[in-house]
Amino acid sequence: MLSLEVIKALNYHAIACLHSSCGVWRPCEVHVGTGEGAFQPPPSWSVPGLMNMFVDEVNRFWAETDAVYLAAYVLWRLNHIHPFVNGNGRTARVTCFFVLCLRVGGWIDMDTLLPELIRANRDEYVAALKHADAVLAAGNPPDLAPLHSMLSRLLDEHTANGGDGA
Repeated sequence: MLSLEVIKALNYHAIACLHSSCGVWRPCEVHVGTGEGAFQPPPSWSVPGLMNMFVDEVNRFWAETDAVYLAAYVLWRLNHIHPFVNGNGRTARVTCFFVLCLRVGGWIDMDTLLPELIRANRDEYVAALKHADAVLAAGNPPDLAPLHSMLSRLLDEHTANGGDGA
């Protein structure tokens, strides 16, 4: 299952050479993007509580949720909370893959790893994140269907056994 320590460690290893605040919750406000498409993550003071709730939600629904949906939720929610000063996208993508592998019971053999594939499909990935955020902002649960669809397609196209691993 998922833990705060694992997420912090994944961030630490993702950006250890890039930033001095790796593996710790952000102490300041951040902005994602610029202009009309910019996103304002939750305030820094709320990050520890949001991350605790996030990990609890993932673990509570672990066994009863479709593995790809759970991975899509992890990918969206980490990007939405934006808990670190730097490396949030990297951390979200690798945590998504980590959760997916754990949820299906082992390593998913891929010709190119899922975090790299998500990054290579950046426009679709960002559009799916923005869609989920917009639905949430309208007062509804986030719609993760576009993220789920993208992840499913990438897994089907790039797993060694034609997608049977997830």
